Amino acid sequence: MNNTGYVSYPVKLLFLFLFAVTMANVEAMIVVYLREAFYPGGFAFPLKLLPERVLLYEIVREAATILMLAAVAFLSGVTRWERFAYFLGLFGVWDIFYYVWLKLVINWPLTLVEWDVLFLIPLPWIGPVIAPVLVAIWMLGGCGLILWLIKTGHEIRISKVAVSLSILGTMVILYSFMYDTSATLALQMPQPYPYYQLIIGLACYTFALIFLFRQSRQAGKSVSTPSLQ
Repeated sequence: MNNTGYVSYPVKLLFLFLFAVTMANVEAMIVVYLREAFYPGGFAFPLKLLPERVLLYEIVREAATILMLAAVAFLSGVTRWERFAYFLGLFGVWDIFYYVWLKLVINWPLTLVEWDVLFLIPLPWIGPVIAPVLVAIWMLGGCGLILWLIKTGHEIRISKVAVSLSILGTMVILYSFMYDTSATLALQMPQPYPYYQLIIGLACYTFALIFLFRQSRQAGKSVSTPSLQ
């Protein structure tokens, strides 16, 4: 940063990365405390019934986490696509390092196929750790592609097909996390995770990114100066 307050692009990315990593640490430490309180013998399914007030606190905390990521992304970008890319990147780094911190602190998960409670809104999400990690990696890929297109002066173009694929992929993956309500709401053992649904969802994301890349490249360079510095 110079005396005009300008922050170079690499420095911005570094601090966004540090924010996501440290935020993941805060999130992981909260989960460590919760597991000490409610799963002193070690976290495992079937789930235990939490007091309603604790469940409410967790739902509010998770909503606040997403709002924080969105707020930082909004302040960091200029255009809507830049802000969207930063949100994808922040979310991806946060999600991956959440598990990195848990592994470092309590040596969990032992493997990437360990089951976890992923989110609580609007219903509890459950699945093997590898599922959200792979989604996070694809989010980082989308972030990198969009920022590269902006940095190289290309106008972001996305067709209805790409949007439809993105929505379809999201719906399929969310369904794979939330369909087993017996394991979450009735506190039973989970059914085998439908990995084929995860593969379908990630394939949809991949084709959507390919369409985004091709259409933005074909559109040529934007006449305006890219917002990235």
